[in-house]
Amino acid sequence: MSQLLRIKNMVCPRCIAAVQDLLAKHEIPAIQVQLGAIELENPLNEEKLQTLASDLKAAGFELLEDKSAGYIAQIKALIIQEIQQLDRERNSNFSQIISENIQHDYSYLSRLFSTVEGITIERFITKQRVEKIKELLSYGELNLSEISHQMGYSSVAYLSSQFKKETGMTPSEFKKLSHPSRKSLDEI
Repeated sequence: MSQLLRIKNMVCPRCIAAVQDLLAKHEIPAIQVQLGAIELENPLNEEKLQTLASDLKAAGFELLEDKSAGYIAQIKALIIQEIQQLDRERNSNFSQIISENIQHDYSYLSRLFSTVEGITIERFITKQRVEKIKELLSYGELNLSEISHQMGYSSVAYLSSQFKKETGMTPSEFKKLSHPSRKSLDEI
């Protein structure tokens, strides 16, 4: 009988590796470790669960026990995963992806997210996209038109307006900064 644990702040492959290292340290066999979740082969007793929770917290993660908090972590992980996977075309929009993966009505998940996080899912998506755009701009490998296409924006003008609304500057102004400020994904 497996056990599913939801983990907050797992936002990248390095996070997965860090959690896998903690599981190995405690000799806890896992079936799967993915963004925001661990599926364990066997349920943990309360003592081992508390020890793992403590070590996760020390590493910057948080074991989620509340079902609502688990949904929020799943939503964030799905959005981050979708935004980071620029090399594939999306056949669905974010609302479909979220509701299909979490198997819950999107309107319920949207209200829950807004209540708990204080921002809408759409705003969270925009914040994540802007951070990814900052990353792509700092690499200097793609022009704004290519970035706009990869990020799923309908036009460069729309990307620029969203970017300026979020950062207070245009993408061109951001690119000219000598040390542009970026946030890690789990700080958003």
